[in-house]
Amino acid sequence: MQQVQANLPTAVQKSAPETSAVPETSLGLTSAEARQRLEKDGSNAITDVARHPVRRALAKLWQPVPWMLEAAILLQLFLGDYAEAGFVALLLICNAALGFFQEGRAQATLDALKSRLALVASVRRDGTWATLPAAELVPGDVVKLSLGSVVAADVHVTEGSILIDQSMLTGESLPTEAAAGAEAYAGALVRRGEAVGQVMATGARTKFGRTAELVRSAKVETSQQKTILVVVRNLALFNGAVTILLTAYALWLPLPRADIIPLILVAVLASIPVALPSMFTLAAAVGARALARRGVLPTSLSAVDEAAGIDILCADKTGTLTRNELAVVSVHAMPGFDEEHVLALAALASSEGGQDPVDAAIRAAAASRPVGDGPGLVTFVPFDPAVKRSEATARQANGDLVQVVKGAFDVVQGQSQPSADTTKAVDALQAKGFRVLAVATGPAAKLQMAGLIALSDPPRQDSAALVAKLGGLGVRTIMVTGDAPTTAQVVATEIGISGPVCTTTPLPEDIRAEAFSVFAGVLPEDKYRLVKALQRSGHIVGMCGDGANDAPALRQAQMGIAVSTATDVAKSAAGIVLTEPGLGGIVASIEEGRATFQRILTYTLRSIVHKVVQVLFLATGLIITGQAILTPMLMVFMMVTGDILAMSSSTDNVRPSSKPNVWRIGNLTIAGILLGIVDLLFCVACLATGKFLLGLDSGALRTLTVVILVFSGQAVFYVARERQHLWSSRPGRWLVASSVVDLTLVSLLAFYGILITPLPAAVLAGLFAAAVVFAFLLDAVKGVLFRRLEIA
Repeated sequence: MQQVQANLPTAVQKSAPETSAVPETSLGLTSAEARQRLEKDGSNAITDVARHPVRRALAKLWQPVPWMLEAAILLQLFLGDYAEAGFVALLLICNAALGFFQEGRAQATLDALKSRLALVASVRRDGTWATLPAAELVPGDVVKLSLGSVVAADVHVTEGSILIDQSMLTGESLPTEAAAGAEAYAGALVRRGEAVGQVMATGARTKFGRTAELVRSAKVETSQQKTILVVVRNLALFNGAVTILLTAYALWLPLPRADIIPLILVAVLASIPVALPSMFTLAAAVGARALARRGVLPTSLSAVDEAAGIDILCADKTGTLTRNELAVVSVHAMPGFDEEHVLALAALASSEGGQDPVDAAIRAAAASRPVGDGPGLVTFVPFDPAVKRSEATARQANGDLVQVVKGAFDVVQGQSQPSADTTKAVDALQAKGFRVLAVATGPAAKLQMAGLIALSDPPRQDSAALVAKLGGLGVRTIMVTGDAPTTAQVVATEIGISGPVCTTTPLPEDIRAEAFSVFAGVLPEDKYRLVKALQRSGHIVGMCGDGANDAPALRQAQMGIAVSTATDVAKSAAGIVLTEPGLGGIVASIEEGRATFQRILTYTLRSIVHKVVQVLFLATGLIITGQAILTPMLMVFMMVTGDILAMSSSTDNVRPSSKPNVWRIGNLTIAGILLGIVDLLFCVACLATGKFLLGLDSGALRTLTVVILVFSGQAVFYVARERQHLWSSRPGRWLVASSVVDLTLVSLLAFYGILITPLPAAVLAGLFAAAVVFAFLLDAVKGVLFRRLEIA
């Protein structure tokens, strides 16, 4: 009781001594007492704190990129450019809508948690038993726990004995016996027996409730959020400084004030990476569809992005790395017996068709290794926790009756002839973390030890291969389990995880988590703390689990993974759900995440270069021509065509990297600015040619500016998509199609003079040829920059 109290909130610790002091013969609370406690402690339910959908939608409009778009809309409305303002508003709404529909995950997790709790409970009120809604339970209530029922609150058992399955809560792979004095937690399933107990804690104060609270509070800023924020900040600082200088120069010329405001508006529009948030979402959605074809269901698009950077995978042992089902792993037969007959005898002393996993494992092993001359069952006495054994009477082939006893080694040895060799065998098996049962048979007065049976929750067949494959991808696997250290160490060694074992619980806040390879005996709170500790150390963490006890950690991790056999609670908390047996989907998620990262990296680099060039080109164009070389309408046109069509890179052919990907925005910004300066030189050379050699008027120069930016933008696009030379891989079909549409549309508008001043075909052809040559020159510069800045 003291150990349980140490893990309960203060309010529960105070009330626990009072409830434990109530006599076992208590008639329970009166209705009046229960009503008073219900008013004081609240209902036995998890509090619902869902955000209103309208508030979630408005929050999408209060972020860096929306702020810049909203400022541009206000400026356009001030100038009376209502059509352009409408286009920008449409972009703003599309970005917000894409993000809005990916939210609401925490509430889904809480709903699943609540659905697992018992709906009704058998309670003794006013001296009589009654079936009441579980939400009406209060501390001090006397409840009955029966076969097949779900425990409705944290209960201190006072009478009887039950076998309870708490693996989804505690991580323990084996059901545990709970007799008088033991605790049963809310959400546990009664597998055998019947007991009476007293409620210790209800609602959010239960072990289950604290898990729900951790899920609600678990939150980590995604790489998408951080990347977009930093990119927007860097562009705002750089382009903002250029815009201020541009405005100062325009005032000095002086330009008419009626021309300066549109010039500022163009500079603002040119600085906005308008489709960057949408590109993250679209690329992740494409990755999610690819994963779905491989048996992986992403429930959060951000998890697809985060999979690229995972460098540590915390994997729950029970049900994730292991099968979460008992199996016979070893049979040690005594002289005069063989393994098959030991299993046959043990099966006679095992219940058939019950929910006891030990008996089910033994009967399955015996069925797989049948014997032809085994004895037949006459009578069977089920397992009794008080004496720690089950018994059977069997008739041998010669008609003699024999007794078969199966149970704890100490108990069975006490009824049979002792053997030193048997004791050594038991010690050796227990040292490997196995649960050992002894089997004896013979006349009731002279039982003989027949053999030992070792049971364990064996690793999945693909667990070792997963650990090795992840190691090759630069991802370290850490095992996390509520099981004992010995058992954890045995399983870890078997699947290829080596290193120190941490047995400290609860985990201290300052733990150096990366120094350990196995964490044993942990609580749900410890898994959550472990993930946070690794994140504080700079790691991007994946968490793989299957139970309600894993939900907080699954929610906190950048990539939470629920296996196919996971509970609804775990699946709703995770960002990725494996829909097929096995763990191959984890490797698939990482590979697809890295491919998604490369596509987003291409678009981000292209955006940085393009936005830097556009603002600098406005400034140099003003110096060369003495007027604005772009109007707000032309700028909105290029935003809609260029930025939106460039999102086709979300389907591009890419090569995933062999190591975890990390966003190095500082290096990426430096590369973008330097590549942008090279691009600017090309653009300025083309504009100067049009101004001074071809003698184009102001209208034609504006058309020339649009064509220059579109053609050079396509050159930058194809250079940015490859980390090596631009010809190293074949671009995707949709990317090529978008380029054809962009180039053809601008060329036709420029040639026929639709909405803009026409340009001769020779000028357009010359610009296209120059852009092709420029692409190869820029590619050479890129190669040097990427090597120096370690962009891969």
